[in-house]
Amino acid sequence: MSAALFSAALSGDLEALRTALADPSAVSATEPESGDTALHVAARAGHLDGVDVLLKAGAAVDAKNGLGWTALFCAAYNHESDCGYPAIIQRLIDAGADVNARIAFGLTPLMLAAGGGEAAVCKALLDAGAEVKAVNDSGRTALMMVKERHFIDVINLLYEAEGYVPETEGTCSSTGKRAPGDAQVVQFIKRPSL
Repeated sequence: MSAALFSAALSGDLEALRTALADPSAVSATEPESGDTALHVAARAGHLDGVDVLLKAGAAVDAKNGLGWTALFCAAYNHESDCGYPAIIQRLIDAGADVNARIAFGLTPLMLAAGGGEAAVCKALLDAGAEVKAVNDSGRTALMMVKERHFIDVINLLYEAEGYVPETEGTCSSTGKRAPGDAQVVQFIKRPSL
């Protein structure tokens, strides 16, 4: 029965999923090799309706697979499809998923989503209380990681979440006063009125 359950979760076949869940113990079944539950599989595949069916059937939202991943990590960023699933993230958050969970190397769902360039996923996680300044085992934050990848939307979102205040052009960062010589530079680049 569990093979049918995992196949239905992967394909998004809701009828087959409901049929497999007729056995109440099926919702907590795990795949032998990966340790994934059907919720992991549906979240990774991007099947929101399947996630809903599994949560309604009592799937444990924070169940961990063999790598320590929860369904939230699976939905934050899927390397195979090169995307994350913000609607599924929100559904899992609403069901009580831990937005600050950790996996190998101290990665959080926010770090995983940021590294994949998933701005909408990052926003959902931040809105739910994900720690923007959390550091991984190497002492790096999500913002530090995403700067290497040049995902501008995510960089801007994380800067804002960290409370970054950009310096005003032509002022010293420590005093807020104009730096010597800046007036000429501003005059030089100022466009004439039309």
